[in-house]
Amino acid sequence: MQQNKTLPMPVLSGILTVSAAATAFLLWLVYVHQTSVAFSQEFTFLPILNATFNGLSAIALCFGFSYIKQRNIVAHRRSMLTALAFSTLFLVSYIINHALHGDQRFPGHGTVRSIYLTLLASHVFLSIVVLPMILVTVFLSLTGRFQLHKKIARYTFPIWLYVSVTGVIVVVFLRLSAAS
Repeated sequence: MQQNKTLPMPVLSGILTVSAAATAFLLWLVYVHQTSVAFSQEFTFLPILNATFNGLSAIALCFGFSYIKQRNIVAHRRSMLTALAFSTLFLVSYIINHALHGDQRFPGHGTVRSIYLTLLASHVFLSIVVLPMILVTVFLSLTGRFQLHKKIARYTFPIWLYVSVTGVIVVVFLRLSAAS
C-alpha cells in the first residue's frame, strides 16, 4: 500500500513543469505579447464566455462537493471531471482572448479600483497556485490513491472554487465599470 501514500517523482515533476510552462506562457501572453489591431473588434464575446466557463466550473465543483458528502463517488467523479473540463475550456478561451485582445485595463477609480485590483491579484496568484494542485488531485483520484487525494482535495477544492467564482466577479467588475 505504499503507492497510495506517495506521488511518483516523475509525475510530480511533470505536473510542476506543465504548470510552470503554462504560467510562463500566460504571463508572456498578458504582459509581453503585442496584439493585432485587426482583431480588436473580433470575438468580443470571449470575456463573457470565460466567465460562463468559470461559473459552470464553480457549479460543478459545488455539486461534486455535495456528492462526496453524500458518499456518491460516481456522481462526485463526474462532477469534478466536468469542473475540470469547464476550467480547461476557460483556459483555452482565455488564451485566445488575450492573444487577440491583450490585457483589459480596469477603467474605474477610487475605492472600487482598489477592491478590483485586490480581488484580481488574489485571483491571479491563486490561479497559479491551484493549477498544479488540481492536476495532482485529479491524478491521485484517477490512480486510486484516495487517502492522499482526500488530504490534498481539502485544500484544492476551496482554492479552485475561489478562483472560479472570482473569475466571474472580475468580468462583472470590468463590464459594470466600462458601462458607467
